[in-house]
Amino acid sequence: MNVSEQEQDIVIVGGGICGLATALALRRKGIKSMVLERSETLRAAGLGIIMQPNGWRALDQLGVAAKLRQTCTEIPSGVFISVAEGKCRESELPLGKGELRCLKRMELMKALTEELPVESVYLGCRAVSIVLDPLTSNPLLQLHDGTLIKAKIVIGCDGVNSIISKFVGVNSPKLFSRCATRGFTYYEGAHSFGDKFRFYSSNDVTLGQLPVTDKLVYWFLTRVLTSQDLSDARKDPTYITKASLEAIKGFPEEIVELVKNTEPKALYLTELRYRAPWDLVRAKFRKGTVVVAGDAMHAMCPFISQGGGASLEDAVALARCLSEKLKQATEGGGNRLVEEALDEYVRERRMRVFWLSLQTYFVGLAQDDTSKVKKALGIAGLILVFGDQRSHTDYDCGRL
Repeated sequence: MNVSEQEQDIVIVGGGICGLATALALRRKGIKSMVLERSETLRAAGLGIIMQPNGWRALDQLGVAAKLRQTCTEIPSGVFISVAEGKCRESELPLGKGELRCLKRMELMKALTEELPVESVYLGCRAVSIVLDPLTSNPLLQLHDGTLIKAKIVIGCDGVNSIISKFVGVNSPKLFSRCATRGFTYYEGAHSFGDKFRFYSSNDVTLGQLPVTDKLVYWFLTRVLTSQDLSDARKDPTYITKASLEAIKGFPEEIVELVKNTEPKALYLTELRYRAPWDLVRAKFRKGTVVVAGDAMHAMCPFISQGGGASLEDAVALARCLSEKLKQATEGGGNRLVEEALDEYVRERRMRVFWLSLQTYFVGLAQDDTSKVKKALGIAGLILVFGDQRSHTDYDCGRL
């Protein structure tokens, strides 16, 4: 971007899943936007994304579900496997009602991007600050190269370390006591795992395994976070593999081989950061005509696999609320009507993301064997508050 100053109607900060989905949702409503992504290429960290029925409903509204279904296997059932002293005990793993599949994140990013005009996504553009113009109250967005963008609306989809969420007043994310390793394992011939979601649990280690296709398996492992996991070692595939294999001692040999055979480039270790559920109840997600969505709004740990699905719901809800008010704004009352639209969006999403975040938090505590008190709190919370622990997949974000 060579210009030093420009004007835009709607600027979306962040070109991840939420940012691209929001741009596409707006486009479906006939509204143009500009997406700013700080990376030089579209990012797809995390490899796989588990898409549950609520996420597929949002993808249907965005118009990309059909092409994505062709890239991955439907998963009709699940198995919970308890591992103790080298022995496995199996039981049914309830998956809820509806469609469950595991997508390659890059396939999702590609599907969203292909529906957008090339000129609407700007790569290598990092937002460094934002203020409100004292004269117009419109957002002024400063980029790393000195470019100043005068926008009418700014939507922060810039992830867990969002500068936009800091601007609107959302509390900083907290570090959870566990970390997650994720990997893709390719098989030259068809793998032997079938179409089931397998979830292994042993003491304070959990491992989930899902087929993406008949030759590709996605797996994720959560365990207690250590100091090494926060050092540069977390970027070293040798360390990641070694730490993962150490964690799954006593697991079935086929799972050990699954981890061993993961290529270094398809292996990621991350600490888990989240926005506390109680913060989401009182947070102001809007300031002027600036609002947040996705992880910038409700970063959560992956324990119920709803970060991606919730971000897609955000996109649909936000575009719907904005389109209704923007039609009226052409007749006058611009900023006031935009603020009303953003408030309506926040009201619609607040309790949905609160309950998702709270359930995720309790599940994380229930997996924590390092503290009997935390584990008991997590189990009690799930029993008392979330009787049907799969009901979060029943949610319908509505029509775009």
